Amino acid sequence: MIAFPENTARFRTPIAWLAAGLVALAGCGGESDFRPRAVGQDAEILVVADSLDWHGAIGDALRETVGQFISTLPAPERQFDLRHAPLATERDLEMARRRKNVIFAAAFNDSTNEAEYLRNVFDPATRETIREEGGVAVSRENIFRRDQQVYYIAGENKEDVVQAIYDRAEGVSGQFNRIARRRLAAEMFDRGRQFEIEEELAAMYDFAVNVQHDYLIAIDTSDFVWLRRILPDTWRSVFVHFIENADPRLLTPEWIYDTRDSLGRQYIQGNLGGWVEIDRRETRPLETRNINFLGRYGFETRGLWRMVGDEDGRKVEFGMGGPFVTYAFYDEPTRRLYMIDGMVFAPGYDKREFLRQMEAIAWTFRSVDAAAESSG
Repeated sequence: MIAFPENTARFRTPIAWLAAGLVALAGCGGESDFRPRAVGQDAEILVVADSLDWHGAIGDALRETVGQFISTLPAPERQFDLRHAPLATERDLEMARRRKNVIFAAAFNDSTNEAEYLRNVFDPATRETIREEGGVAVSRENIFRRDQQVYYIAGENKEDVVQAIYDRAEGVSGQFNRIARRRLAAEMFDRGRQFEIEEELAAMYDFAVNVQHDYLIAIDTSDFVWLRRILPDTWRSVFVHFIENADPRLLTPEWIYDTRDSLGRQYIQGNLGGWVEIDRRETRPLETRNINFLGRYGFETRGLWRMVGDEDGRKVEFGMGGPFVTYAFYDEPTRRLYMIDGMVFAPGYDKREFLRQMEAIAWTFRSVDAAAESSG
């Protein structure tokens, strides 16, 4: 067995917080944190679990939830790439503590190194409460290194651990997605950010989003701004559309689909004709869910777009398409309805991380007051 130190970070936290699985109990952080940054890929999660658990129900539950396939991409890609790492030696533990994304998963009643480690993480009183009330998934940020997300998923037995994974799946996936988006935004806007375009948007339209160094404004009207990044074999785009003095009751999935298609036909057209629309065929995925978008009531829509045209009164396909993500929300202070849409065209490439870049841009949205403060 690995000899775990007595000062292993322990939880002495009310079980109500633990059971929620969403509390980020921060480690050292901020400007005074001089520890090394965590390493690894933003979309890779290291799963520290016994090999039998990884190939059993616990691993299956993680693959079906945190590592599930994204249905709204043209080809199957997992939400996160899960990589297994057992605790065979103390070096394994040290390696795990260096990674950006880590999940420790084990049952207290097992005799494995992973179970022993988690028994040391939680103090006796908390372990007893977990035994009585069921499994937990607890978030810790920056506990071993900077820029790190760790989850402890534990229960008295394997069944409790599996149940905790399914019960907390949305929160666990959401937290890993948030921190991945935050890291990506830091990388995207670290250098070459186009502050002058952001200031122009704020001055003219009372909103702004961060603009990466190689984006250009393709279309700029009174209520529609289209930003594009065009490379030899791929392109990415973000558009922002808003409606003044809007009725928030308009904000429904059907309104989102129809408005996006109307904007696509009016503004987003191909070089050889045609326009962009949502691919609504029965075999194509289209998902919309209610979200809190930066403190605003809104929806997130994911699906596929396609380029179509008209030929003798008949709709024809141009053979172009890709994934998109749309955020639609009501901004109460300004009484505006906003639609922010990110779209990817990247034939021959995986699309997941390209689309995450579109998310990162959308989530930099701010009103004119915040925009002016940011650019100052």
